[in-house]
Amino acid sequence: MKQALITMLTLQDRMNRKVHPRWIEQNFEWFRATWIECGELMEHYGYKWWKKQTPDLEQVRLEVIDIWHFGLSALFVEGKAIDTIATEIAAAIASHHYQGQGVREATEALAAHALTHRDFSVALFWDLLHAVDLDFDALHRHYVGKNVLNFFRQDHGYKDGTYQKTWHGREDNEHLSELLRQLDSASADYADRVYAGLLERYPGA
Repeated sequence: MKQALITMLTLQDRMNRKVHPRWIEQNFEWFRATWIECGELMEHYGYKWWKKQTPDLEQVRLEVIDIWHFGLSALFVEGKAIDTIATEIAAAIASHHYQGQGVREATEALAAHALTHRDFSVALFWDLLHAVDLDFDALHRHYVGKNVLNFFRQDHGYKDGTYQKTWHGREDNEHLSELLRQLDSASADYADRVYAGLLERYPGA
């Protein structure tokens, strides 16, 4: 688990540096992004008792992955090593036990904590992860995949409009999903292998 956490934290730091080279010092309001994403998750899950709603679990789980991006960012502290942050996350997960909350209740608890304490709770996120029927391996696999795809898009013309989102009749995220099923997410070079797999498939690369 710790190696997976180090990989995710390293990728998050790298992505955030694309936005601002000294992003940690800027003290961006990651807690705000967290509770707003929680609201978006609720829209996909459904909360309106006055009309028929069917939970879109695929979109709900994607929102959970997005929340993790912001949560990881919130855990960075100037001068604290990634290894230390990974150890703290692992300890928080190991000491917490899921109490069986529903998706709405777990989402509201995480959002309430973000608003009240202006930080991110790994324990409450762990409850939400279980509530949407994801485990740590799935979180790691999908987080790294999305992060690497975002980098890949930027490296191949996403910003200037030259990037091709459809390859050989399928969208890039479909190719990504296929790659993720083939690769060992526990390997230390998992992210590099995902990028290499995308590069091998991308037209004209």
